[in-house]
Order: sequence, then structure tokens, then C-alpha cells
Amino acid sequence: MDELILTNIPLLFALIFAGAGAGIAAGMFGVGGGIIIVPALYLTFSSLGFAETAMHVSVGTSLATIIATSIRSVLSHNAKGAVDWNILKLWGPFIILGAFAGSFLAAILSGRALTIFFGAVAFLLAAQLIFGRPSWKLASDIPSGPIAWFISITIGLCSSLMGIGGGVFGVTTMVLYGRSIHQAIGTSAGFGALIGIPAVVGYVINGWYVENLPPISIGYLNLPGFLLIALMTTSFAPIGAWIAHGLDAVRLRKIFGLLLICTAINMLRKALWG
Repeated sequence: MDELILTNIPLLFALIFAGAGAGIAAGMFGVGGGIIIVPALYLTFSSLGFAETAMHVSVGTSLATIIATSIRSVLSHNAKGAVDWNILKLWGPFIILGAFAGSFLAAILSGRALTIFFGAVAFLLAAQLIFGRPSWKLASDIPSGPIAWFISITIGLCSSLMGIGGGVFGVTTMVLYGRSIHQAIGTSAGFGALIGIPAVVGYVINGWYVENLPPISIGYLNLPGFLLIALMTTSFAPIGAWIAHGLDAVRLRKIFGLLLICTAINMLRKALWG
């Protein structure tokens, strides 16, 4: 055991720093930290010789860490009155359904396809956040009925495929439906637990008999990565929430968009050119 720990000291430090950064990102942007955790884990596992399963394990592990981070983050935002609990109640069941379905769709896709999907979607969302105008609206308020069900399932499905907490899609959607960026971030922070729990169950099931997994993995869930990053993200999420409420809305959108576009370019580069 001691030899195993000594051999992987660089990995442990990398996970600690990634977890701290992800926790701050979760609090600031309501993204659950997955937009940072997935690329960090993917690059780490790939460099250790697990390229075939690196993306699936990264996504599954990221979703597990998001559960705790989401709860901590949404409570921090709720203390500042920035959470719409009615939206969480309305969208919750359909987000759960989409997240569970996404974990099974991910099992069908190759690691390269999953990586390309991550990068492409993140790039499109980043472009909307950076170049979009406040006047761009789909409607004056959040929809209900079949439209809300479709949006909720799509958020759960895509978030499950990307290993993120739903904030990336939730923030964009809520802003387009007339909500302020601060309320959009606060409410979307609550999507993480709704997505993470059913999605992780699916990733564990679908990766149970897969070979060439990183050490100490249960299906597509890597336990060391989960425990260490979960500890760090949970600790640092309140700092991110504090920073978010000290920034104006325009600047927050730009920072969020730049973070996404840098991540997207790196993931697409890795998937397409290695």
C-alpha cells in the first residue's frame, strides 16, 4: 500500500489541485466542477495507459463527485436567495430520467466519440455565453408542460454524457428564458445531485465487466479519484459562490464562457489529433 501511494504522489497532488479548482468553479458557475474534473481525469488516466476507458471513467467519476458538491453549492446560493426551488421540483424527475438514460447511451459510444461530444457541446455553449446578447430570449419566463419535460430530459441526458452537473445547460437555458445570471447559476447548482445519483448507478452497471480500468475502479467509477476530488470540491465550493456574488453579471458570463471554450478546444484537440 505504501509503495502504491509513493508511486502515485504526482497523481494525488494533481487530483488535489484539480479538486480545489473544480470546487471554486462549482460555486462560481453552478457547473458542479465537471467541466474541469473530466478533462483533468481524462488526461491523467490516458497518460497512465488507460486510454481506452479513460473518458468513460472520467465522466463516471466526475458525476460521483458532483453529488456532494452540488448539495453544498446550492445551499450556499440559497443563503443568498438565488435558488428557484419551484424549477427544481418541476424539472427534477425528468432530469433524473435523462441522466439515467445518458449513462446507458455512453456505454454504447466509444471513448473518442464521447470526448468529441464533450468538446463540441462545450464549445457551442461557450460561444453563446461570450457572444450572446442579453436581449436574446426564447421567452419571458420558464416554460411548463411538454416543453419543460423535453428541456429537463435533454439537460439530464447531455450532462450525463459529459460528466457535468447540469449547470452548463441549465444556466444557458434559464438565461435564455429571462432569468438573471445569478439565479440561473444558483438554481442550476441543484441539478448536480439530480443528475449524479442516477447517472453514477448507470456508469457502474455498464462498466462492471469492462477490462483495462484504472486501479480500484467499480465499473466506470474510480474510487481514489472520487474520494479525493469530492473532498476538495466540497471544501472549496463556498469560496466560488462568494466570488460569484461579488462579480457583475456581464463579467460572470464572460469568465464562464472563456473557461468553457478553453476546455472545449483542449478536449477536441486530444480526441482528433491525440
